[in-house]
Amino acid sequence: MSRLTLEQILEKNITQNEELSEVKRILYGRDLPSLLLPEWKFENFEARGFQIDCTISEELRDSRYVCVGLLQHSIVLPTTEPIENQRNAIYKKIESYINYAATAKVEILCLQEAWNMPFAFCTREKYPWCEFAEDAETGPSTLLLSRLAEQHKMVIISPILERDFADGDTIWNSSVVIDADGKVLGKHRKNHIPRVGDFNESTYYMEGNTGHPVFNTRYGRIAINICYGRHHPLNWLMFGLNGAEIVFNPSATIGKLSEHMWPIEARCAAIANSYYTCAINRVGTELFPHKFTSGDGGEAHNDLGPFYGSTYITAPDGSRTPGLSREKDGLLIAKLDLNVCRQMKDIWGFRMTQRLDMYAKELAEHVKHDGK
Repeated sequence: MSRLTLEQILEKNITQNEELSEVKRILYGRDLPSLLLPEWKFENFEARGFQIDCTISEELRDSRYVCVGLLQHSIVLPTTEPIENQRNAIYKKIESYINYAATAKVEILCLQEAWNMPFAFCTREKYPWCEFAEDAETGPSTLLLSRLAEQHKMVIISPILERDFADGDTIWNSSVVIDADGKVLGKHRKNHIPRVGDFNESTYYMEGNTGHPVFNTRYGRIAINICYGRHHPLNWLMFGLNGAEIVFNPSATIGKLSEHMWPIEARCAAIANSYYTCAINRVGTELFPHKFTSGDGGEAHNDLGPFYGSTYITAPDGSRTPGLSREKDGLLIAKLDLNVCRQMKDIWGFRMTQRLDMYAKELAEHVKHDGK
């Protein structure tokens, strides 16, 4: 299977610059200027940067730029290695990537779903994988990232496997938000849990109980729609109603399941809700020591298949960046003008024409009668 990105395939096969520019305009909405990024020395890594400006020049408001960074990466050690060794190897790699992001002036950085571990939930084995779970405020991942957040004056979103010691050691799929002073601002727990193919995550955790929080960070109002939640339009809607300007979608998904849907869902959400969306996916193929099945009659296997990366950002006007590599670690950086959010509300009127009262009434009736 080709591991080229869509953009690479187009550039390889469309040799006329004018035709290629027109294809990219149709695909991406508009041509976004690139950012000049510092040199990096990591292997199997790429960094790309873009600037998304307002197309309208306002007289009474100054631009509200924020520099966002999205990290996609593979695990480092085999899944048969001791848990602490696996985690520490990822810590070392991610710390170097975050330090690089700081040199590129990133102000808000989001990591991928369950960034500090293999995505082992396909195995349905409780141990050793439950040992990766940690306290959201005092766990080793939060302590590491809090130090880096304070050092670089950077907001960091850390999606982890959370162990809730205050509630019977319950496990959650959570994202911890660390503000630019290194202090934990809060957390969000994954609202929708998949039960499709190998993604039987309810073996480990159930639907979250934190609703749709929006975090007022030093650099802007952000929210996190974790992975499978991107398939639920109302999940995106609620973050917008609660005031989000940027919604991050840290994910772990594979080509045979969702790659055709990946470029669509977060982009549609940005348009419908007049905010920026940031979709992050991991890369690599993770092999597990014991075979597992998908419940579809197929043969047992040791891996989910390749995660396809392709991390990208969409603006409220529907224009988007190209995606990162389908196989390399990468950092996608974008300088975003948050004024675009209100401008799109004014131009398209989606909030004004939503008819929430009508839908709320009909939804209440639907739930009351259990759909009958």
